[in-house]
Amino acid sequence: MRTIAFASLALLASAAFVPAQSAQQGSAKPMFITLPNHNMNWKPSGRIAGQLPQWNGSFTDNLGQTVNYTMVGADPATSNATTRVRVYIIPVKTVFGPENGNATFDPLAVTLPGGQSLIDNIVASPLFSKGVVFDQGGTIVGRGQYIDAYQRANFWSSVSTNSRYHIAFMTPIVLPEKTINVAVKNGNVTTNPFGTKPVGQIYVNAFDSHLQKLMAKMPHVGPGVLPLFVTYDTYLTEAPLEGCCIGGYHSAIGSQPAGQTYAYTTYEDEAGSFAQDVSAMSHELGEWLDDPFVDNSVNCLDNQLMEVGDPLENNANYGAFPYMLNGSTYNLQSLVFIGYFGAPPSTSLHSWLSFQNDESSVCPGQGTPGKGNVFPMH
Repeated sequence: MRTIAFASLALLASAAFVPAQSAQQGSAKPMFITLPNHNMNWKPSGRIAGQLPQWNGSFTDNLGQTVNYTMVGADPATSNATTRVRVYIIPVKTVFGPENGNATFDPLAVTLPGGQSLIDNIVASPLFSKGVVFDQGGTIVGRGQYIDAYQRANFWSSVSTNSRYHIAFMTPIVLPEKTINVAVKNGNVTTNPFGTKPVGQIYVNAFDSHLQKLMAKMPHVGPGVLPLFVTYDTYLTEAPLEGCCIGGYHSAIGSQPAGQTYAYTTYEDEAGSFAQDVSAMSHELGEWLDDPFVDNSVNCLDNQLMEVGDPLENNANYGAFPYMLNGSTYNLQSLVFIGYFGAPPSTSLHSWLSFQNDESSVCPGQGTPGKGNVFPMH
C-alpha cells in the first residue's frame, strides 16, 4: 500500500492537537449505516430531468416469503445492453475550530507521492475506470468497473446469456468543494481508533441535514444522477461525540421511482485503517446499486434491508480485497449476492453467496445450519 502525503502544509499543528478523550476511543467499531428514506417531496433546483434507471424484481426466500426489490439499471433477465449512470463527486472540507480540535480536513489538499490528487485517485480507481479483469473462481465476469462486475456475477444465470449487460458509471464530474464548519456540539478531532493519525468525527444526523440543504441548492443535482459526497480522514458518529465510526451511508429523499438518491463516503489515507482509500466507496456504491431507495425489505435477523456490504464489513481488512490498477493499490470491499437474503443461490455465479466467495451462510433467520439452508463455499 502506498502512503499518501499531504500536498502542502500539514493539516494539524502537532503542538496544537490534543486528542479528544471520548467514550468512543475505547469502543469504536467500523460500521456503515443506511439512513431511512426521508420520504418528503423533493423539489430540486437542478436541471437534471428524468429519474434514476431502475428495475423491479422479486424472489421467494427460504421462509416462503415473497421479497420484492428495486435495483439500479435494467432487468438482467430481459436486457442485453449497458445502462450508464452519471455520478457527481462533491468534495467536502470539514473544519474544526479551536474549541473542538483546530483542524481542517480537506480532500482537495491531499496529493499522492506520485503527484496524483485524492480526487483523481478516486476517478482512476476500478470503481470508475476500466482495466481490471475480474476472474471469480475461474470465470471472467467482466473487464472494467468493480460494481458492474459484481452485479453481473450477482445475476450470472441471466448475464451469462445476456453477455452485453452492464451497469456503467460514466466518468464522474467533480463539482466545486463544499465546506462544513463543525459545531462543538456535533464533532471534534480525535486519534484514529484504527491507526495513529488525527481524524475528525461528526454526528451523522447533523452532517446529513447539511447535505440535504446543499443538494436542494445544487443545479446539477436531480433524481437522474447520483450525488456522491466525499470527506477526507473524517468519520461520522451515531450520536453527538460518541458512537464512532461510520465510514459511509446512502439514503434517498422521496420514494421510487422519482426520488433523489445520494451517497456519502470518507477516504482514509492511513494504510490498514477502516475506510482506507476507496473501500468505503465500494461498499456504498454496491449498496446504492441494489437498494437505491432504501426500501428493499428482507427477512433477515442481521439486517432488515438488502444491504449487500454490511454482512462482510467486519471480515479481515474490513471485508476488502486489494486490486492494482495503473500503479495504485485499491481496497475494494466484497459484497454479498441476493442468495444471502434467501434468493435461489443458482441466480449468482457458481451459486456463491458473495463476490469473493467469502460468505458461506445465508443471513440469520433464513436458514438453520444442517437443515439444508446453508451453502458451502466452493
